[in-house]
Amino acid sequence: MRLKVSLKSENSLFIPFNYNHIISSIIYAKISDLGLAKELHSSKTFKFFTFSQIYIKRRKTIDTGIISTDGRISFQISSPNDNLIKSLVNGYLENLEVNFKGKKLFVEKIELMPNPAIKNKMNFKTLSPIIVRIKKEIDGELKTRELTPADQKFYENLEKNLVRKYNQFYDEEKKVEDININSEMKFIKRKRIAIEKHKAKTYHRAFIMDINIEGDLDLINFGYNCGIGEKNSLGFGMVE
Repeated sequence: MRLKVSLKSENSLFIPFNYNHIISSIIYAKISDLGLAKELHSSKTFKFFTFSQIYIKRRKTIDTGIISTDGRISFQISSPNDNLIKSLVNGYLENLEVNFKGKKLFVEKIELMPNPAIKNKMNFKTLSPIIVRIKKEIDGELKTRELTPADQKFYENLEKNLVRKYNQFYDEEKKVEDININSEMKFIKRKRIAIEKHKAKTYHRAFIMDINIEGDLDLINFGYNCGIGEKNSLGFGMVE
């Protein structure tokens, strides 16, 4: 299921360039099922939801971020977990105020988005950038490195990650051979995104791009709802 959330400030709104942690906090704060919120927050594995970048219709860019001149922003949340989406709807309707980094925003509209007709071969574009990482030994140390779409292992890891998430969510045994993910490299844009956690920042190299997914319908539908690639719950890998 997929939800579109539209918010409005009483005046203009400043949005820093790196806002993923702000939207993530807003989502967790609005899960009305407190047990589910705690379970997701404490999970050390997949959380099975993702969200898009922020949409700002009337904007002005400055050195430190973006200003929504009419105070309006919107974003989408997606998950294969229907209970999570329903709990978010309840949370937004129970309390129409949202804390955006200390500024009060008001819920203007909540919309359930229709699911597209999923076919065995789909072309998707990203609504939030895709990240793929590997662990590599460098100077005797195991370090994490991000892959680029120019590397075939980027797509192989996307396939493995999607199958692993699906099998864990449904307790099934789909195989990597059931899915093929590739790109024609027609549109790729690199983004460097900082994520704040416990007052520390980590930087990630991720990619806005078009991708093709072919194969098992269930896996493709799951990827659409859960997100493609890693760190979905931090706002990576949402596609349409």
